[in-house]
Amino acid sequence: MQFTASFSILASLVAFVAAETHTITFTNNCGRGTPTLVSQDGAILSTGGAFTADGPIIGAIAYLQTGGCGLNGDSCTAVETTLQNPTSPGAGSATDITLIPDHAFSVTSGFGYFDGCDGTGLDCTSASCPGAFTDPTNGDIVSCEADNVNLAITFCD
Repeated sequence: MQFTASFSILASLVAFVAAETHTITFTNNCGRGTPTLVSQDGAILSTGGAFTADGPIIGAIAYLQTGGCGLNGDSCTAVETTLQNPTSPGAGSATDITLIPDHAFSVTSGFGYFDGCDGTGLDCTSASCPGAFTDPTNGDIVSCEADNVNLAITFCD
């Protein structure tokens, strides 16, 4: 009986330690607008506060709503992200900036990973943003293979 109880406690601790979690934070230095995070299915996950998921965040879109952005960041600069623990090499987190029409440059936007892959990210400071996707065949996807990595998104920095 004591072995079974000890094993159950140990299994619970291992499950707790191995739980996947990711947080997306926002810094808005623009003096206007509302940071917005939308899920792949169109649900608004955040309007400026930090968003934490107990599990992966798949296909989320973030942008600064200044009054002219559509639900998926249409007409604005958008940060697209998937945050997930890698299950095999190359299957971890991936984030990019999109200016693919119907998206368009609206405000300076950037992102960086933290608590893993620190210092890795991308900034978009103009409509000719190097690294941003302007069509589906170009642009940089910034990857991170760290477990439980988090993402900081900044507007107007």
